Amino acid sequence: MADLERTEKATPKRRSEARKKGQVAKSREISSVSVLLAGLLALFFLGSYYYQQLSTLMIQFFENVGNFSITPGNIQALQKQLIGSFLLILSPFLGVVVAVSILSNYVQVGGFFSLELIKPDLSKVSPIKGFSRLFSLQSLLELLKSLCKMLIVGGVAYYTIKKELPNILPLMDQEVGSILKYIGLVSFDIFLKTVLVMVLLAGLDYIYQRWSYEKGLRMSKQEIKDEGKQAEGDPLVRARIRSIQRELARRRMMAEVPKADVIITNPSHLAVALYYKGEEMEAPKLLAKGAGFVAEKLKEIGREHKIPILENKPLAQILYKTVEVGQMIPTTLYHLVADVLAFVYRMKKKAF
Repeated sequence: MADLERTEKATPKRRSEARKKGQVAKSREISSVSVLLAGLLALFFLGSYYYQQLSTLMIQFFENVGNFSITPGNIQALQKQLIGSFLLILSPFLGVVVAVSILSNYVQVGGFFSLELIKPDLSKVSPIKGFSRLFSLQSLLELLKSLCKMLIVGGVAYYTIKKELPNILPLMDQEVGSILKYIGLVSFDIFLKTVLVMVLLAGLDYIYQRWSYEKGLRMSKQEIKDEGKQAEGDPLVRARIRSIQRELARRRMMAEVPKADVIITNPSHLAVALYYKGEEMEAPKLLAKGAGFVAEKLKEIGREHKIPILENKPLAQILYKTVEVGQMIPTTLYHLVADVLAFVYRMKKKAF
């Protein structure tokens, strides 16, 4: 049971798979607060601009209201003109809000896009699972966050307006512009205080979302072992592949033995086969080597093809340990190998 407990940190592969499925550590509160704060600051710094633009638009509209008549034929053109004018005026504000919305998400999850979360899934419309999600810990936390936000907004608005009550009655003697300016400043004060408190709430929510995400990705020791097997392959399969590769290499090596000039033995445990063609090769080459059964097989092939088999225990041992199949003999062993080859060539000449 202990091995099935998810106590280990997620592997990079697990994180990558979760990311592809759209599972990332993200707080919606950060995006919401960022958009609210950006919109609030944009309205604060662009307030005079919007006041002038809207005033100009209204003045133009009312000045020309007697110069045209509204008919079914021109009402659509008038609507398009007014909507286009409003959108043009609001474009800086909308641009800031959209840019901050994209940036707040990018900072949290990076360059990430996935369609997994919007794919149809019948399990999401299951009444039983829907009921369980409704009363889950996540739903409870979302409810608590909503209540906290309502209390924050209500509390900040209440205390701010209560503080401003002495300044409300004198507004009756002020001009419309001054009243609007006062209302705007008080509203800005309420929104700013609310957003600043919600920034703290968003930070806490992001910490929780990060912790919950890491907890959900945790793996058991068995899962890590299984993932390692999948990445590297089953040990039994890999062992079988290596065995087949060794067998194929041994067969190729045995096929080269008939070309050998001499086989040097240990006398019974080791055997190495050498080949040398003076006009084509700079040094003799080790065609094959083996120990135990393979050594006996080399000697058997040598006897079948009438290849000289010489016993030289020191030379056989050093060639077996230091030279790989297919490699040339190192210069340090030239004189030892040369003596053997010379002896073999003399034997061959006598035989002829």
